[in-house]
Amino acid sequence: MNNHTLKIAAPIAILILGVAAAFILASARRAPEREQKPVLGPLVEVIIAQPTAVATVVRGHGEVRAKTTVEVVPQVAGKVISMHPGLVAGGHFRAHEPLLTIEPRDYELAVERALAAVARADVSVEREQAEAEVALQEWEAIHPGEEPSSGLVVREPQVRQAKAELAAAQADLAVARLGLERTTITLPFDGIVESETIDLGQYVTIGKKLATVYGTAVAEVRVPLAERELAWFRVPSRPGIKGPSATVIANFGGVTQKWSGQVVRIEARVDTTSRMIPVVIAVPNPFKTRGNDIPLLPGTFVKVEIAGYNLEGVVAVPRHAIHEGSVVWTIEGEKLKIVPVTTVRTDLDTTYITKGLEPGDRVVISQLDAVTDGMTVRAVETTPVTSDAETPSNPPIPEQDLHSKISDSSLLIEMTEASENTSAPALSPPPPLPPSFFFPPSFSLTEPGSFA
Repeated sequence: MNNHTLKIAAPIAILILGVAAAFILASARRAPEREQKPVLGPLVEVIIAQPTAVATVVRGHGEVRAKTTVEVVPQVAGKVISMHPGLVAGGHFRAHEPLLTIEPRDYELAVERALAAVARADVSVEREQAEAEVALQEWEAIHPGEEPSSGLVVREPQVRQAKAELAAAQADLAVARLGLERTTITLPFDGIVESETIDLGQYVTIGKKLATVYGTAVAEVRVPLAERELAWFRVPSRPGIKGPSATVIANFGGVTQKWSGQVVRIEARVDTTSRMIPVVIAVPNPFKTRGNDIPLLPGTFVKVEIAGYNLEGVVAVPRHAIHEGSVVWTIEGEKLKIVPVTTVRTDLDTTYITKGLEPGDRVVISQLDAVTDGMTVRAVETTPVTSDAETPSNPPIPEQDLHSKISDSSLLIEMTEASENTSAPALSPPPPLPPSFFFPPSFSLTEPGSFA
């Protein structure tokens, strides 16, 4: 091997040895061990399931209307000579106060003429009776012991005619007095004038509308409700039966005012447009206010809360804790569990569960984007949910018989209930299914205010 070949082979050998050494060192180096970090699930809020008793509230909206509305129409004609100071739009009047007086002179003269006619007829009766007595005496003198052969002999037709004329004269007198009485227009209730078209000195005719007034003793609120809502409170089935209490709420310029009321009936037919059933709430003394409060005026749009049945043994959870209609998420240990439940009612932001949860279960109330049964989560307990209906805002009904202030002319629908023994058929719409149809035996229904 010459020197030239050695010079070429030596660098190549060194390079090969270096690559081999690097490969051996790289193969011998051990990869660093990765640190194992614990897997943390999402943080969720939970509440503890606790069965409780709940007073349900059926909510709706409606418009206030007067229970009694009357058009003031004169029954006699004449010139108006006096008017009640309250006979203006918005004016108040008391029962039996004269609202207006029509010139009575013509009717006073009519009474005097009728009195004179009665006096003449009375004299005519006395004269005919005297003549009949004379005729009878003459007959007995000529025919002793014999009965008159005819009533004509003793002037019986003439006596009857005179008495009939007296009765007619007395009737004319009653009509004349009635006309005189009608020159003063009064009403049998306290009220407010809604509108009027009358002035002092104006000549009015029979049947002309002079004003529209409404009574202030009772107002009504017509509240359309879905048929399913009627299963949650007792609708009076006939006059004289007290319905559940209700609270009527109005907002005037940011100030909330409340009135106590009572369910008195449902109307005679279902609304064909909305398929809702109108429930009527009666509010006594709607104009009885405190301080600067505004009275419950007809036409006011109001909220209504009706005291419903009491639910016992239900679990109240936020509405958003219910998923896919009938599923909640619970936590066992650190694992999420998907649990099907049975709900009985949703009220505003609260849903009531009757089946599927046990006391002490931790119910997830947080929202998660993706959920799988058994996934790891971290729980943070929060304040238990407060039922929207635990404390009804309904103030008590005043100590009075509301039906005594409400006329019986309004139609009440007969709705047969299991607690009432009545065979009267129900008018349309048919009553909703009884509460027992909707509610499983795991809880019970009671009347408002009857918690154990």
